[in-house]
Amino acid sequence: MKYSILIKITGAICLYLLWGCKAQQVYNLETKAPNIVYILVDDLGAHDLGYTGSTFYHTPNIDRLSREAMNFTNGYAASRVCSPSRASIMLGKYTARHGITDWIGAKTGTEWRKRNRNNKLLPADYTTSLPHEDITIAEAMKTAGYKTFFAGKWHLGDKGSYPEDHGFDINKGGFHRGGPSGGFFSPWQNPKLKSKTKGENLTLRLAEETAKFIKKHRDTTFFTFLSFYAVHAPLQTTEARWQKFRDKAETQGIADKGYVMERNLPIRQVQDNPIYAGLLETVDDAVGLVLKTIEDAGIAENTIIVFTSDNGGVASGDHYATSNLPLRGGKGYQWEGGLRVPYLIKVPWLETEGKTTNYAVNGTDFYPTLLDLANIPLKRTQHVDGVSLKPLLEGKHMKQERPMFWHYPHYGNQGGEPASILQENNRKYIYYWEDGREELYNLPSPESDNLNIIQQEPLAAERMRLKLFSWLKQVEAKQPTPDTTYNSARAKVMKTEIVAKKLPSLEKKRKQMLSKDFIPNADWWKSK
Repeated sequence: MKYSILIKITGAICLYLLWGCKAQQVYNLETKAPNIVYILVDDLGAHDLGYTGSTFYHTPNIDRLSREAMNFTNGYAASRVCSPSRASIMLGKYTARHGITDWIGAKTGTEWRKRNRNNKLLPADYTTSLPHEDITIAEAMKTAGYKTFFAGKWHLGDKGSYPEDHGFDINKGGFHRGGPSGGFFSPWQNPKLKSKTKGENLTLRLAEETAKFIKKHRDTTFFTFLSFYAVHAPLQTTEARWQKFRDKAETQGIADKGYVMERNLPIRQVQDNPIYAGLLETVDDAVGLVLKTIEDAGIAENTIIVFTSDNGGVASGDHYATSNLPLRGGKGYQWEGGLRVPYLIKVPWLETEGKTTNYAVNGTDFYPTLLDLANIPLKRTQHVDGVSLKPLLEGKHMKQERPMFWHYPHYGNQGGEPASILQENNRKYIYYWEDGREELYNLPSPESDNLNIIQQEPLAAERMRLKLFSWLKQVEAKQPTPDTTYNSARAKVMKTEIVAKKLPSLEKKRKQMLSKDFIPNADWWKSK
C-alpha cells in the first residue's frame, strides 16, 4: 500500500515537472522573438542536392534540413543572376522596381561593345548599389530589436553600400566583389575578412564566424545572414575531395558526351564534375556546422532556418559547372533552369517537418514571411512584391497564385538573352527584346521549356503580353536599345566557331578533369 501511494506521488510529480517543462517551452516561444538564420548559396542549381534528385553530389546536412523544413517545390529566384536576386531578397521587390537588373559590374550601353559579343542590342542601364531610401530586411529586424549579422558575399554596392550600411551590425566578408577574390583557400583577398592560417577554407571560415556569432548571442534575439561565395567560380577543391568524386564518377559510369549546343552556347548535360562536387560538399559541411551550433546552443526550437540559392546552377558559360536537367538552361538563362532554386523554410513550432507545397514562390517572399513569423508588423509599402508564406507554413491555404514577373534587359554571360517574363496560373510567357519573339509554356513539367505552345494558344499569349507590358510601364522598367554596329554575317561565323571549337574543347577538359593523373596545379589552389 505504501509503495502504491509512493508510486502515485512520484508519477504526479513527474507529470507536474513534465507539464512545467512544456509550459516553460511554450512560454519562451511566446515571450522571446524567434532567432532567424538565413543561408544563401551562390549559383546552386535546383537539382544539385540529394533531396532534389542528385545521385552524384553529396549533401547529407542540407538533405537533413530539407526533411525538417517545408520544401517549396516551385521555388524561384527573383532573377537569373546574382545581384538582382540578392537585392530582391533584401528589399522584397522585383528587380525592375528596385532597378538592379544585372550583376553589379556588368557593362551597359555602348560600353557593352568592349565585350566583343556582337549582339543585336545594347543592354539597358541599371542601378549599381542597394538604394538607401529602401528599408532592407536587416534594417526592419534591427528596428524590431534584433542583433544582425552578415557573413560572405554581398555584391550590392561599393563602399558606402556595404552590409553595415544597410542594417547589419556585423559584417564578415561582405564587400563589392561577387566572387571569392583570391580563391577559396587562404591567403584570399578580402578587406572584410582576413585569412588566418595557410590553406584555410573560405566557406568553412564563413560558417565558423556565423557559429561564433550564434554562440555569443544565444541569449539574445538575432538575425544572421550567411551568404556563401560558393559554389560560384572559381571552382576549387582539395585533392582528396576531387579523388573521391572522380572515383564516384567512374563507378557510376563516365558518359562519352557531356555537352550539347543550346541556343547560343554549349550547355552541360551531366553531373560529373568532381571539382564542383568537392566545392559543394564543403558547403554542405559548413551548413552542418551551423546546424550543429544551433542545436548545441539549445536554441533549435526557437530558430527559423531558411535555405535557398540566388539563381540556377551554372550549366553554360563561366565554368560549365553542373547540369540542371530535366530543367532547361541554367544561370543567366530565361528558362526554368536559370530561375528555379532550392527553397526551404524551417519553423520548428509550426511542425514544418516533411511538408511540401507546390505553391509558386520567389525571393521577394522571404521579407514579409520572416517579419510575419517574428510578429513584426509588415512593411507593405516596402516589400510590395512579396507575400507572407506564413499561412502555408501553418498548414493553411493561400489565395489564388499571384502573377510573378522577371525583367532582364541584358545578355547573360552564360548565353541567356534579354527578355521579360510573366508567370501566372501555371503558364509562363517570355518576351524577347531582340526581335519581339514570344514563348508560352505550361508549368510545371520536366519538358515545359521545350514545348512552346504559342501557336496553339495565341489569345492566351496576347493577354499575358498586355499584362506584362502594363506592369513594365507601371514600374518604369528600362529597356535595351538596338546596336547599329551589329553584323549578322559575323554573328553566323561566331556561332559556327563555337560549335566547331568550343564544344570539342569543353569535352576535352571534362575528360582531363576525370582522368586519374589530373593535377590542376602544384598546391591544388593553395589547399595544400
